[in-house]
This record gives sequence, C-alpha cells and structure tokens, in this order.
Amino acid sequence: MQLLTYVNIWHIIVNDICQKGALMPRPFRCRRIEQLPIYRSFSPDDITVIESVRMTVDEFEALRLLDSAGLTQEACAARMNIARTTVTSIYESARKKVADALVNGKRLLITGGHCEYEPIEIDQEIIEKGTDIMRIAVTYEDGEIFQHFGHTEQFKLYDIEDGRILNEQIVDTNGNGHGALAGFLQAVKADALICGGIGMGAQTALADAGIRLYAGVRGSADAAANAFAAGMLEYDPDAKCDHHGHHHGEGHECGHHHGEGHECGQQEGDNGCRRHHGE
Repeated sequence: MQLLTYVNIWHIIVNDICQKGALMPRPFRCRRIEQLPIYRSFSPDDITVIESVRMTVDEFEALRLLDSAGLTQEACAARMNIARTTVTSIYESARKKVADALVNGKRLLITGGHCEYEPIEIDQEIIEKGTDIMRIAVTYEDGEIFQHFGHTEQFKLYDIEDGRILNEQIVDTNGNGHGALAGFLQAVKADALICGGIGMGAQTALADAGIRLYAGVRGSADAAANAFAAGMLEYDPDAKCDHHGHHHGEGHECGHHHGEGHECGQQEGDNGCRRHHGE
C-alpha cells in the first residue's frame, strides 16, 4: 500500500513537471544579420498605394541568403545562428509577403524583427570606451563634416562625459558603405552620428542598429562635437532625403531619426533581440 502511494505521488509529480514544461515559453534565439538592407521601401508606380506589407529584417536576410546568395537552408541557418526549421518558417513568411505586395499592389516595408547584427571587423585599434561614456561619430574629411554618409571614408569619434570631450580618434571606414556603415558604427560602439546628407535607407539602418542620428549638419567636425557636448547642436529633424549613390548639392539637408538599441531577450514574446522602432 505504501509502495503504491509513492508510485502514485511520483506519477503526479512527473505529470505536473511535463505539463508545466509544455506551458513554459521556449527560449528565443536572435537572428544574426550580416547585411542591413539599404533599400527599405518598395511601391508600385501606377497606383496610389493605401495598404502596406511589413517584412522584418530577419525575413529579408533569409530571402537574401537563400534567393540572392543561393545558400542552402542549412548554410543559411548557420549564418543566421538559428535552426533550419526557423529558416524555413521565416523564409516562407517573407515569400508570402513579397507575393502579397506584387499581386495586390501593396507597399513593401522592411523594418523591425528579432535581430542581432554581425559585427564588422575593425583592423584599427579603437580607444576603449568607458562605462558612462557617450561616443559620437562624425562623418569626417579634412576637419569638416563630410556631406554624404554613404561615401564617407573616415569618421571622427568623440567620447563625451559630463559635457566634456575626453577622447578623440579618426578611424577609416575601409570602403564600407550605407548599411555596412551602420554595422561599422556599432562595432566601434558609437551611440550617435552627426552627418550631413544621408538617405532614408541608411537612416533606417542606423535606427535598427540603435544609433541616434543628427543629420543636416555642416561645418567643422570639432565645433559640432563641442556643440553636441554642450547640448547646443543645431540640426534638422524634419528634413528628408531620397537620394542614394551620389553626392548632395549645397543646401541639401537630410533627415533625423532616433533609434534605441535593446539587448537580446530570453524568451519569445519579449521585446528582446534588439527590437526596432517602427514596429
């Protein structure tokens, strides 16, 4: 009788553990993104678009790796640091969204997702950033703010604390452009960017990377950094820019977005994995 009681109790405990285990959310693995999308919006020319379809950055990455790069699902899964079944799921979702946009004449937007970004290797020694330091990057050429973000060959980094500039350093971009520059700035631990002209796709890439943007600024890079440290930087938060791949003329200023980076969450359903504004 006593043995039967112990057995019954054991079955109750095991059953309870199994039921609770089934209800517990599975750990969510962030999707690694190697290349941020440069172009974020696609619309049909022959109609006035009313509805939009939103594709996440990780869906775009799966589509890029499988259909553009020609990888297998296994290779894609390894590159994105997720299971092959997850690749299948997000790839199917991405293709359905493309089909919806093409067949029904909807605007396709690429933004958001559960992502972490592949760091870009920096072959220069970067000054160590302190815990309470804010690091801003400025597009840089001969002491001035370079006026086209996607073509900048150098950034000047400024470390700021309590309204004072503590460190300065010039770094080469090594030919990276547009979306890759967002990853470059993330790799050097920049919190904000001061620049002149910048396209909307690059603005979104910076927001996805959690880098605040202060665009439409001209003149001395040092003067802009000092103005920023003093809380007196003048920039244009409402300007827009639709140009890609070429320089802007005089008087052309570009827009401003705020992006916040969020650390990777532990469970599906959290706001984790570096979530994006605009979701």
